[in-house]
Amino acid sequence: MNHSVSLPKEIWDRIYSEASLSEKSEPILAGYLHDTILKYNDLNSALSAHLANKLASSSAPASMLNPALNASFSDPKILNKIAHDIQATVDRDSACNLFSTPFLHFKGFLSLQAYRASHSLWVEGKKSMALLLQHRVSVAFAVDIHPAAVIGSGVMIDHATGLVIGETAEVGDRCLLYQGVTLGGTGKHHGKRHPTLASNVVIGAGAKVLGSIDVGANTRVGAGSVVVRDVEANCTVVGLSLIHI
Repeated sequence: MNHSVSLPKEIWDRIYSEASLSEKSEPILAGYLHDTILKYNDLNSALSAHLANKLASSSAPASMLNPALNASFSDPKILNKIAHDIQATVDRDSACNLFSTPFLHFKGFLSLQAYRASHSLWVEGKKSMALLLQHRVSVAFAVDIHPAAVIGSGVMIDHATGLVIGETAEVGDRCLLYQGVTLGGTGKHHGKRHPTLASNVVIGAGAKVLGSIDVGANTRVGAGSVVVRDVEANCTVVGLSLIHI
């Protein structure tokens, strides 16, 4: 991509163009594509409306959720992270050939963006609304990310079902997390009690990374592994790590 143009705008132009082509090739989807993409002028307004509809319930209607989501997504720093998340999904997922696909259909991407809004609200002190968004994401997508967790840019959550990220967890830029991953704690003590992942870490399906531990950059944790001790950079972890008692 030509990064002389802002990435969010370029990503949005691609999404809009793809939707326009799909509207012509599959007319049965015309109404859906109009309501989710083609009637909007930018990524933040389209995503906030789309997510609000996905997360809405009788007691938390889209008309209530949309303003909170849109206010967060209008922040240029958050919008830039959203664009990098879409780019990362297209770059890394062999099943994703269109920029509109994660936007419309991938609950890993959508749950991550809802987290970004809830984190923004949490930082602003609007914790009840932040926790409501977390709850609605858990119900709608089977993904549970605490609003206080810190997640970097260009992150991909693949498939996503069963993912849990705890309150004091930190996830670096360009990490890849698969379904069933838990970044969890090991007890009820206060303070830092969840893992910190450096950049470019890959956590395989069903893996559990537990406690206030550090996982170094470029490390890969195999599917189903359990990690409860620090891991150096550029490592591969498979199976059960050494246990601290």
